[in-house]
Amino acid sequence: MTVGKRIKELRESLGVSQVDFADKIGVSKQTLYKYENDVVTNIPSDKIELAAKLLNVSPGYLMGWEDEPLPKRLQIEGLDSNENTLVDNYRKLNDNGQNQLLQRSEELLKLGYTK
Repeated sequence: MTVGKRIKELRESLGVSQVDFADKIGVSKQTLYKYENDVVTNIPSDKIELAAKLLNVSPGYLMGWEDEPLPKRLQIEGLDSNENTLVDNYRKLNDNGQNQLLQRSEELLKLGYTK
């Protein structure tokens, strides 16, 4: 998978629009479109680093050099990639956001979304 495809897939999985993501990494929407559709493949390293940070993965994963989204040292032992992403996202939220996330997870359990 190309760098652009990885960025697009991860961005969409987080529900972030092209406009918002482009703003956060300091490029235009058109430039992000070109990255994601492999029109531009020589993405500057500073943009790769910013994108990786926002997407909760390592720059090496975005580049296709690593199989794991996060370096082992950043992952919590015993958790899979999705679980690590949830913990990382939780830590990025403010107090209100953290409370909302906890409430929603409890709602899902009450609705029967259990193993």
